[in-house]
Amino acid sequence: MSVKGLNEIKDLLSANSYPGRGIIVGKSADGKSAMIAYFIMGRSTNSRNRIFERYEGGMRTKAFDESKLVDPSLIIYNPFLECGNADIVTNGDQTDTVRDYIVKNGDDGYAFEKSLHTREFEPDHPNYTPRISGILNYDYKAQNFNYKLSILKSSDGNPEVCDRYFYSYLPIAGLGHFIHTYECDGNPIPSFYGEPERVKMPNTAKELADIVWTYLNEDNKVSLFVRTVSLADGKTEEIIINKNK
Repeated sequence: MSVKGLNEIKDLLSANSYPGRGIIVGKSADGKSAMIAYFIMGRSTNSRNRIFERYEGGMRTKAFDESKLVDPSLIIYNPFLECGNADIVTNGDQTDTVRDYIVKNGDDGYAFEKSLHTREFEPDHPNYTPRISGILNYDYKAQNFNYKLSILKSSDGNPEVCDRYFYSYLPIAGLGHFIHTYECDGNPIPSFYGEPERVKMPNTAKELADIVWTYLNEDNKVSLFVRTVSLADGKTEEIIINKNK
C-alpha cells in the first residue's frame, strides 16, 4: 500500500530547534517491523547532564555527572518499559503508571487511557510541559501490532485545567506518527499543538537513528533511543546514542 502526504522526519526536525522530547512510533517501510524512537533535548545544564542507560526490562535516564545533578524530579525516570506483549514509551514517570496499572488490572483495551487519566502535565511553571506517551501491543500470531499515543497538556497554558488527548492507530507500512512536547522554542515554551505528525518511516533501526540524530538541533540534543521489533519472530534491535560519553 502506498502512503501519500507524509512528512520527512528530517524536515520536521531541521525546522525546529527545540521540539523538546519526542516519540515516533510506526511500521517500517517494508512492513516487517514495529519501530520506536524516543529522544530528549535540553536547554539547561541540568537537562543536558543526562544519558540513557538500558537495563533488563527497560531503560532509564541518569545523570552523566552525578556531582552536577540539581533536581532529579522531572529528568530522571524510565522512558521505556517492557510489559508482557507491550512496549511503553513516555517522557516521564508515567511510564511506570501505565505499566503498574496493566500489571495490577490487566488490559481491557483501555488500560493506557485509564492509567493516564490519573496523571497530568508536568508542574514546571511557566512551561507546564506536556506528558507524551505511547504504547505498542504486539500480536505475534497475526504478525502485527497496534499502537496508541497520548498527550496531557495544560489548556492554553492554564495550570488549572488538564486536556487529555488519545490517538489509536492500526499500522501501515512506511507510516509513523511523531509527537513532541513543544511546538517550537520560546519563553515560555509553547506546547505541541494538533494531532501527531504523520511521518515517513525507513526500514531499519540504524536508518531511523541516523535520521533523527543527524537532524536534531546540535546544541540541544541529548540522547536517543531506537527500537525495532520483528513482527515475524519478535526479535529486537536497539540503538542508544548519548551526546555525553
